[in-house]
Amino acid sequence: MTERKNPLKLSVKELNLHYGDFQALKNINMDIFAGEVTALIGPSGCGKSTFLKTLNRMNDLIENVKITGSIELDGEEILGSKDVVELRKRVGMVFQKPNPFPMSIYDNIAYGPRIHGVKKKAALDEIVEKSLKAAALWDEVKDRLHKSALGISGGQQQRLCIARTLATEPEVILMDEPTSALDPISTMKIEDLCEELKKKYTIIIVTHNMQQAGRISDRTAFFLLGDLVEYNTTEKIFNKPVDERTERYITGRFG
Repeated sequence: MTERKNPLKLSVKELNLHYGDFQALKNINMDIFAGEVTALIGPSGCGKSTFLKTLNRMNDLIENVKITGSIELDGEEILGSKDVVELRKRVGMVFQKPNPFPMSIYDNIAYGPRIHGVKKKAALDEIVEKSLKAAALWDEVKDRLHKSALGISGGQQQRLCIARTLATEPEVILMDEPTSALDPISTMKIEDLCEELKKKYTIIIVTHNMQQAGRISDRTAFFLLGDLVEYNTTEKIFNKPVDERTERYITGRFG
């Protein structure tokens, strides 16, 4: 993959995060570029999911969290006074386990747009169809839109959650190990989807799967014990890592 410089989307500077006395993130500096897939890798408990959740302020929901530093989205600071509802519209999140709402497929997708003021049925119909098509799910569910979302397979539920995220037209999609609960075929569909979605969105994905990071990401960040050890193009991280700890992790000698 050739080195290219897309526009800067997110800029993280001197980010520190404490849960009480425990420091989970230590002085993280990182630039994330538009139209790319950025993979966050590292052993369990290294801070990658915590870092991901700071990007749409999900950590605000946890008691005793203290965050210092700066995160800018398109040059605008998101920590502090930024409206969290507006932020989460722009920075969507897909979780590790599919979490469809216990309602119809249609209502899952229409949920976000309705909250943001879209009321007309024709507009909602269009958003639902467009979002399901973008998540490569429309053909599989178009005849059962008004049936429960809990009645489809796990892989389909995860693509439904991606469609639900797309329905509010975010700019950035955060994915926290989105395929870890899925079978290989569903995993492949979501990986193919990431390749398609990055044409329109910026994607940041936490993954435990080295091969997945290698296959789908443009850049890879290696976290260890709250430190960002190394961050570069995926090709360089996997083929010519600078830090010995990165090499040891990627070759499976620890973690």
